[in-house]
Amino acid sequence: MPSSSPHDLLPPEITVLERGWLSANNILFLGQRDTAIVDTGYCSHAGQTVELVRSALRGRPLDRVLNTHLHSDHCGGNAALQKTWPGVLTAIPPGQADHVRQWDPYALSYTPTGQECPRFRADTLLMPGSCVLLGDKPWQVHAAPGHDPHSVVLFEPQGRVLISADALWENGFGVVFPELEGEDAFAAVAATLDLIERLAPHVVIPGHGPVFADAPRALEGARRRLDGFVRNPPKHALYAAKVLLKYKLLEWQQIRMSDLTAWAQATPYFGMLHERHFGNQEEGEWLQSLADDLVRSGAAVREGDVLHNT
Repeated sequence: MPSSSPHDLLPPEITVLERGWLSANNILFLGQRDTAIVDTGYCSHAGQTVELVRSALRGRPLDRVLNTHLHSDHCGGNAALQKTWPGVLTAIPPGQADHVRQWDPYALSYTPTGQECPRFRADTLLMPGSCVLLGDKPWQVHAAPGHDPHSVVLFEPQGRVLISADALWENGFGVVFPELEGEDAFAAVAATLDLIERLAPHVVIPGHGPVFADAPRALEGARRRLDGFVRNPPKHALYAAKVLLKYKLLEWQQIRMSDLTAWAQATPYFGMLHERHFGNQEEGEWLQSLADDLVRSGAAVREGDVLHNT
């Protein structure tokens, strides 16, 4: 008999649109009462997101958009979906609701990371401690700080399905962004991992990568990774810098080193990381070493003065 897939553990009303790393995964719910999508990808993929959602809806309208958090790869498709389905209701975690209303790209992390996100509307809040109906079932909303202080995860207790966003992937978790700003947030990551362990999900839909069923193994690996960062914070800072650089390279696909340097120097997180952890290196030399690390790892190739994504 063919081996079962973690997708087989998902109820039929859930469709997971697994995206490339520039966009977070999209989780689509087709309920009897309404339809909903959790997380909407990056803005440069917005046209593709609309078409994927339209196809999966099979002629139905999109009724609701929910965001686990407001990083650009999780809400960059909000504006396009709101334009395509003007009646859609959008729910966001409460921590940055004022920043969305006033549209503050710096406070929303888009300026500091050097990323883009078209302005979108927020209609209601996704409150931790509450339940939200998705696919005709009640899903618990849990605060999940660490990667982002305002992030939530969603848990359906009957089928023990977890939408973990960037709090837990099959191999790791997202960059701990508050740490880049000098805040102590590794303990919040640990607390969120403890929360997921208590929930004991049978199947996990992560923000990036495939659906997986072995949550204990993923938690064990995440805790080892976290312990390494706690013991050596510059290791996390280096990882974060390379992630930000690779993410932008995924968007550009290729870039001249002079243009890359100009972008990095205009991106506040790079300045913060350099000053806090790598001040013994000249900034241009440090950026060059980051690009060299991407090439050595196979994440990029260099042709003359041009860096190409792989």
